[in-house]
Parts: sequence; structure tokens; C-alpha cells
Amino acid sequence: MDLSKLARHPGLKGRSVFVTGGGSGIGAAIVEAFVDQGAKVAFVDINAEASEKLVAALKAQYGNAPLFIKCDLTDIPALQAAVAQAGKANGDLSVLVNNAANDQRHKWEEVTPEYWNERLAVNLSPTFFTMQAAAPQMKRAGGGSIVNFGSISWKLAMGGMAAYTASKAAMHALSRGMARDLGPDRIRVNTVLPGWIMTERQKTLWLTPEADAMRDAAQCLKDKIQPMDVARLVLFLASDDSRMCTAQEFTIDGGWA
Repeated sequence: MDLSKLARHPGLKGRSVFVTGGGSGIGAAIVEAFVDQGAKVAFVDINAEASEKLVAALKAQYGNAPLFIKCDLTDIPALQAAVAQAGKANGDLSVLVNNAANDQRHKWEEVTPEYWNERLAVNLSPTFFTMQAAAPQMKRAGGGSIVNFGSISWKLAMGGMAAYTASKAAMHALSRGMARDLGPDRIRVNTVLPGWIMTERQKTLWLTPEADAMRDAAQCLKDKIQPMDVARLVLFLASDDSRMCTAQEFTIDGGWA
């Protein structure tokens, strides 16, 4: 996607941004989109190889390398330390994007308490604790924007991943409640609901001709949705253009749900 043809958000230049799961897929597109806008970006990911390649590529293209911090999101103290490190390196956070998730499929009959708790530890708990860690920085900065990631999967009553859909449905309640709590400090909290986004992982694991035909029939807009399409929505929610948008959900699914 030619970013030069798309909207510029001058207010994002120089802002301190933190992205979870920024090493690949939608997260990598979000990191690039903010770098392209001139923001100071830090991101965490468990995949060091992919993340370091992204940093090198963005440095070569934009001359502005994001800060990569390797982190397992289930290690909450490490995640909290990463948020603090990002704030020290780039200044108090103004934008937090809770993108990281894992939509691993599973049979409900085989789910154990340990697996259930592990899925929530990946897909839900880190979102709360990054907000908790970032909010004091945003308060000092005079406000901020938090963008959490839900999914259309639970709205479509999709099966085969009960722990994932439960986590993503819970994201809406979490975002709305935190929007109320953080609003007095001019911190906005919104949720993005992606449809089927054509990341490399999705294409490798699930994009068959049959599945693609189903997607084409379900979407009002027939184009395949790309990671950068989602990133552009995130830019809007992070910018002052959306300054009065909070406690809302923004769906990007080509008209599927």
C-alpha cells in the first residue's frame, strides 16, 4: 500500500506510542504506520527474529527505527517493565495499542482449566495490565488514546475457539469500563474489531479456496482486507481527529458482521 496517498496526522508526529505484538502481521503494519507519521514507537513481541527484521527494514526506509523490547505478554512484570522502558526512552506514552493475541483453534471438549487460563493470559489479561501501566504516563502527558483489539468472531457465533472468542467479547466490556474510569484524565479507550485480515499467518493456516469463497460471499466489499487497512483505522483513533470518540467499537470487516 502506498502510504503517501493516504491521510497524514500531523499531531501524531513526536508522540510516544506503545504497541503489543508489533513484530508481524497487523501489529507490524501498525508500527510502520506510526513510524511513517513520525511518531516515537516502541513495541513488544515474543518473536525476536521477526521484530529485529522489522526494525532494520523501517530504519532503512524511514530513517527512524522503533524500539523493540522482547517480551512474553504472559509475564506481567516484564510487560509492565517494558511500558516503563518505553516511557523513559520516548517520553510519556500518548498512545497504547493492545494488538497482541493468538486465535489458536481448540475443541471445547478438550479444554482444560490450565489451557483456559493460559488463553486468557495471552488474549485478555495483558490488555488490562498495559492500560494500568500506561495510564499514569498518559495522565502526565495531558491525555491519550488506548486502542484495544476485539474480533468479529464472537459476533458471528464462530465456534472452535471458545477461549479466544470469550476473551475478545470481554474486551468490549473492559474497554467501555476503562473509558469511564480514564475519561476524567482525557484518556480515550476504544475497541477495533477486525474481520478476516490477510496476514501471512492467516494465509498460511486457513486461506483455502473454499474459505476464500465463503469470505467473498460474506463481505459486502469483496477486496481482501490487508493489515495496513487496520493500521489506518488505528491511526485515526490515536489522532486528535477522533478526540471525542471513546467507549466505542469500530469494525473493519468489509461489511461481514
